[in-house]
Amino acid sequence: MRRLLSKLINRALLTEPFAPVMDIGAGVHTNARRRLIVGLGNPGMNGSRHSVGMAVLEALAARLRLADSWHGDRHVSGEVIVSDIQDTQIVLLRPRLLMNINGVSVAKAAVKYSIKPEHILLVHDDLDKALGKLAMKQGGSARGHNGVRSCVECLQTDVMPRLRVGIGRPSGKTLVDRHVLGRFSQEEQKILCRVLEQSVDILLSQLTDKEDVQSPLLPPGGRPALQTGKQRVCSISPAKDTTCQSQ
Repeated sequence: MRRLLSKLINRALLTEPFAPVMDIGAGVHTNARRRLIVGLGNPGMNGSRHSVGMAVLEALAARLRLADSWHGDRHVSGEVIVSDIQDTQIVLLRPRLLMNINGVSVAKAAVKYSIKPEHILLVHDDLDKALGKLAMKQGGSARGHNGVRSCVECLQTDVMPRLRVGIGRPSGKTLVDRHVLGRFSQEEQKILCRVLEQSVDILLSQLTDKEDVQSPLLPPGGRPALQTGKQRVCSISPAKDTTCQSQ
């Protein structure tokens, strides 16, 4: 019932159905490359586990010395930063809508900045990965994440690459909702600092490496196979160096 309600709200808030943009839109800017990076989360809950995607974007903005450049944009129902990295124009987006309808903000930004879904990188929390683990996923299903599901519904495709940031499952009898909406403990925050640093490194490599940022190969019809492609997993520990492996 909750899923159906979120779907109806997604549709109601989009003034018109999302339509894939054409490359000619990029001509407005001198750079031919344009990318949208979205930190999924709940507005006003930046310190919660569920909004760790927003924390990653804030860390990215700080690394780029753009921390004071956030500004509200009512046309996309969110806060944005527009800047350049080498020959790529980047748009950072923090939706001002609830997680379950984050996709409305993402779709509006994609239309405004003429960015195709395969050039939209979503950053979000992942219950199935322990805190300290990161994974890049090239499209595919939402895997139960409501924010990603909203993006898939509003963009009408699941090709968007994602950076999945592990937050781990609750221990004992703690409810999942209370866990994801809760704040990181002091011990977890020690690990989180390393997680944010490594997440920014991964995002910058995606934005500056020409091979990594190419559009994923699409089968006929434009929708990629859900189980194709490898995920690059990074394990981070306060006492150890970061290690990565493909799986």
